[in-house]
Amino acid sequence: MRIHFISIGGAVMHNMAIALHKKGFVVTGTDDEIYEPAKSRLANYSLLPKEMGWQPNIISKDIDAIILGMHARNDNPELLKAQELGLKIYSFPEYMHEQTKDKLRIVVGGSHGKTTTTAMILHVLHYHKIEFDYLVGSQLEGFETMVGFSKTSKIAVFEGDEYLTSPIDLRPKFHVYQANIGIITGIAWDHINVFPTYENYLWQFEKFAKDIPEDGAIIYCASDAEVNKLLVQTEIGCKKIPYETPAFSVENGKFSLPTSVTGLPSTLQLSFFGTHNLQNMMAAKHACIKAGLNQTQFFEAIASFKGTAKRLETLKETPDSLIIRDFAHAPSKLKATVNAVRELYPERKLIAVYELHTYSSLNKDFLPHYKDTLVQANVRAVLFSKHALEVKKMPMLDPTDVANGFGEGVKVFTDKNEMRKFIEAHYTGKENLLLMSSGTFDGMPLDF
Repeated sequence: MRIHFISIGGAVMHNMAIALHKKGFVVTGTDDEIYEPAKSRLANYSLLPKEMGWQPNIISKDIDAIILGMHARNDNPELLKAQELGLKIYSFPEYMHEQTKDKLRIVVGGSHGKTTTTAMILHVLHYHKIEFDYLVGSQLEGFETMVGFSKTSKIAVFEGDEYLTSPIDLRPKFHVYQANIGIITGIAWDHINVFPTYENYLWQFEKFAKDIPEDGAIIYCASDAEVNKLLVQTEIGCKKIPYETPAFSVENGKFSLPTSVTGLPSTLQLSFFGTHNLQNMMAAKHACIKAGLNQTQFFEAIASFKGTAKRLETLKETPDSLIIRDFAHAPSKLKATVNAVRELYPERKLIAVYELHTYSSLNKDFLPHYKDTLVQANVRAVLFSKHALEVKKMPMLDPTDVANGFGEGVKVFTDKNEMRKFIEAHYTGKENLLLMSSGTFDGMPLDF
């Protein structure tokens, strides 16, 4: 089987290319730019293009399938050549479904918590040596790639992003996977460049739930008002499985669960923290039970789950301080992340820093949705890069509008060096420092 990737350098695309190569497929790919770590990882498997740029001359009839990345445009010369030759063209979600169409597909959807919930399911299955195919949006401990295929597995677990599938397929990705078991962790308006109204955004989750077959199930967070309202009001043919925040305790910066499960201690200490992560855990539990495990097996495995890269990731820890990095970017994610760190050490001073980086966050009309998301922090700062706005071809923001959007007490910066000086003035080594961005803080070093 020969597969060609148009835009092979993407985070998921290069992982899929490596996964298919390891499965024995003949893989080629092109891109107009490839950055680290994708560049080194592709090179390690001899999959890195010899030169950058689109090469329509290498598109030929002996290619069995083209996989089209979201980074490519609909006038991409390789895409046009493939269409002219009548080749099979897939987006990566379509190809994930193609590879797993005879398996039980568990798809994790929601405005926040998708990556962590998916990672929890994968961790538990991996712990019990159960084979599975998977797609997850972060690098996980014990997993070489973010995409994996097995020739003998009967289960596939996907992180189900609601963003668009490809330049020529404007469906949300999680519709394409055709879930047998679906999860909705939470709903809070995001991606306003694609879903201009909240009603349009909400409908994507309604369709996701309605598309699940009658012998499947939709697992949903009843603690989330929007999700609960949607699932209560919507007629769905499959089984509905609600979950809420379980009872827990916090002592010396550790979260614990009381348990009455056979074979487990009466109190189970966890290696992760935060109310929203406890909710994610409950979603993962129901999914794993649907995959054939029991509660004892689930909790035995989940106790050793430590989280994922850039999701409440501890960069530095001392007896008096934590420095934590998180991928949070949407308002609901910011609030949940700040609250999680506050819950961990309620008496310790908390410095929360956030970078506006996505299309939604850099939109002036969307800024009021961030109101009071940082309020649980003692020191609050927000950075946005003028260069990022120029690259995205968006109107320039006024720092005053950003400050007003976030609410009282938030310091706004447009220069990463000034932001770093601000952090250094407040961080003495006896506070918790929370750094939140889906970007890189415009290249600001995080070695505090």
